[in-house]
Amino acid sequence: MILYAAILNMVDGRMDEALLEEHKAYLQKLIDDGSIFAKGPFTDHSGGLVLYKADSYEEAMAMASQDPAIVKGSRTLTLKEWRSNLD
Repeated sequence: MILYAAILNMVDGRMDEALLEEHKAYLQKLIDDGSIFAKGPFTDHSGGLVLYKADSYEEAMAMASQDPAIVKGSRTLTLKEWRSNLD
């Protein structure tokens, strides 16, 4: 399985707070679809991380870039292919 790490850096905390339920609902739909391996906020409140399960970078980018926090600009997106060393 290929995993893609989406690093979501906070840009606008007030806007992000207003979008939080929409952001969480979007991610829950992808969890229910089996497209997310893990997710969670950074403890310093600077943003969060989502690990997407996808067949390609393009597929992962399509999912990550539709997150309301990205679409509406409360966070920025950095997407990288990630491989666990744990077996």
